[in-house]
Amino acid sequence: MNGYVGRNTGTGFSLKAIRPALLFLSVFVFGCGPQDLTLPTSGEVEDAYLYPGGLEARIRGNVAEVTITQPARDLRRGGTLWAKVGPYVLLFSEETEGLFSGFPGLAGVRVITVSSDGNEVARALLARDSLNGITWRRAIHIAGLARRDGTRRPSLLEKLVEWGEDHTEFTYNPRYSRP
Repeated sequence: MNGYVGRNTGTGFSLKAIRPALLFLSVFVFGCGPQDLTLPTSGEVEDAYLYPGGLEARIRGNVAEVTITQPARDLRRGGTLWAKVGPYVLLFSEETEGLFSGFPGLAGVRVITVSSDGNEVARALLARDSLNGITWRRAIHIAGLARRDGTRRPSLLEKLVEWGEDHTEFTYNPRYSRP
C-alpha cells in the first residue's frame, strides 16, 4: 500500500467517480427554483387583440383559445384562401408574441375562425416554442403585409397560409376549403 487510500489504487473514495452525481445534484438543487407559470385571464387575452369583428377568448388548461368571426361575404369573396388565412392573421402578431412573453405559463395560443352563422371555418394552434426571436420577426412581417396588401395581392395571403401551415397545428373545415 502506498499510504494514499483511494489514490491510484482503485480502492476507497474517488472524486472522479462521483463528479457526475455532484453535477446532477447541484443542477437539481440550484436550478430548480420556483417557476412562474402565470396564465392570462380570458379578459386579458381579449384585451390584447384589436379585432373589428366578434372576438371571444377563454383559457383551456395552459392554452389561450381565441374565437373570431369571419364575415360570410369575406368567405364568399375570398373563397378557400380567405378561409385558410383567418387564424394566421391573429396568431402571427405582436399581440400573440406579447401574450407569450408576458405569461410564462402560457403554452400555446389557438385561434378558431367561425362564419357568421357559427360554423367553424379553420383553427390553428401556435405552441410557445414554435418560433424564436428571428422567426417571430419574420412571422409578424409576413402577417403584416398580408393584412395590409392581401386584398390586392393574394400571393401575400398564400405566403401567410404557407408560413402558418409550417409553424402550427391546423385544421380546415372542408366545407370552406378544398385541398
